[in-house]
Amino acid sequence: MPTAPIPFGALTVIAQLIDAGVGAFWDYDESMLIAHPATISEDDALMSGQHIMVNWSGADRVTAPDGASFEATAWEPDGLPDYDKIATVYATPVARPFDEEAARCARAVAEWFAGPRLTAGDLLIAALAEYGITAETGMSVDYGTHSDIVSVALPLPYDAYAHLIIADRDGSLRHVPAAHIGWSVFLHNEEREALGDPVYIAGDGGFVDCAEDSAAAAEFIADFLTSPVSRHCDCYAQEGHGRRHDDECNRYRRP
Repeated sequence: MPTAPIPFGALTVIAQLIDAGVGAFWDYDESMLIAHPATISEDDALMSGQHIMVNWSGADRVTAPDGASFEATAWEPDGLPDYDKIATVYATPVARPFDEEAARCARAVAEWFAGPRLTAGDLLIAALAEYGITAETGMSVDYGTHSDIVSVALPLPYDAYAHLIIADRDGSLRHVPAAHIGWSVFLHNEEREALGDPVYIAGDGGFVDCAEDSAAAAEFIADFLTSPVSRHCDCYAQEGHGRRHDDECNRYRRP
């Protein structure tokens, strides 16, 4: 039996999710809203396969007419009763009216459950591959302990490499394309320390077309890698092998 009433606003979110083609219900035991594939029953939603937990601030259009923010996170069972978080499916970049954000979140959740599933990172890596660029993926403390990055090596003299580090403004690769808010590219030195401001950045906090942004970022990176550099280097690296390039060395920069 329910132990507490369903929060006001949750019915709106559930209706938006169902309209988007996914199942949704309020879990009274855990006091959370759960979205799941429409082909799975509520009873099985937390037990088999992936489900998405939807949270929001600003309970309804009355208490937050212009300031609702949503977050949808995907989870899967990992030896019940434990679960593993897979990805952030949707996170509001700029607070908006409740109904509008509920609909955006619902579309992102539906996109996550649709197949074949592509993340924003998949589109970026595919765009880089069009230029013959193979990227490394991994985790970076530069964007937070659990943040995702793509890294592209930038050759330097003396068998050294700088790096172009790409992530979105929230430091994520695994969000769905519908939740994309713009790639940023930072130049890092040989020790993977960031050098200055981003050399490429898209968006202004709102949503950005992921396919177009991925293509533009890949084109920029390809130009950056192939642009000529000066043969002159007057930093400490010229004094002997094994010395890293000074952060101001023009070898890091491209015209």
